[in-house]
Amino acid sequence: MAKGKLYGIGVGPGDTELLTLKAAKILEKVPVICAPRASNEKESIALSIVQPIIDKRADRKKVMIVAPIFPMKEDIESLKRHWMEASMIIADYLNSGRDVAFVTLGDPSIFSTFTYVQKNLETNYEIEVVPGITSFTACAASIGKPLVEKDEILTIVPKIDDRLKDILSQGDCFVIMKASRNSKQVEKIIKKDPRDKTITSVQNCTQENEKIIDGFSKEKPYLTTTIVKFDE
Repeated sequence: MAKGKLYGIGVGPGDTELLTLKAAKILEKVPVICAPRASNEKESIALSIVQPIIDKRADRKKVMIVAPIFPMKEDIESLKRHWMEASMIIADYLNSGRDVAFVTLGDPSIFSTFTYVQKNLETNYEIEVVPGITSFTACAASIGKPLVEKDEILTIVPKIDDRLKDILSQGDCFVIMKASRNSKQVEKIIKKDPRDKTITSVQNCTQENEKIIDGFSKEKPYLTTTIVKFDE
């Protein structure tokens, strides 16, 4: 029996209409959809984005939804166990000849949970990565301002630590991912830079409860991106 194919599908920042045509085409026919979530108590945001497509399928009742846990923690050994468990579940479906679509927020190549599964399975299975709209490009669209122009340098910051201090003077625009986790530390570092700057935060980008804030967010929802643009 031929093995199934694994698709790593970027579903964008939140709005179902921002799915690519290719992603939608795959999701309209794939028999198994893997939608990771942070815990048993939380629903998969990625699944909620693609749910309207699933609901329109004639065979929607036959679609298998797999929701492995990808916890938000720092214990690397525990994380590796969860990644391997998810990989084994997916491998079982692939071995049975069924294709699997792993849906992930934004783009699969940008800080994605799919990366860990991909590394575990890429030597034994055919994998296709379908790019998606990133949160920070969607945020720029919502704000209505470009991220970078001409030869400006764009820096994506996933975690706030001493590295930000070292590179701050070398960049022109900084995207702080999930800024709510380290907002006080971010503010302190950014405010110390003497250059004129524009700071804008976007909460729940492209979703119904999207909110654009001048400066840093004080409400701190999980899906918060802060864009810091230094003036020329």
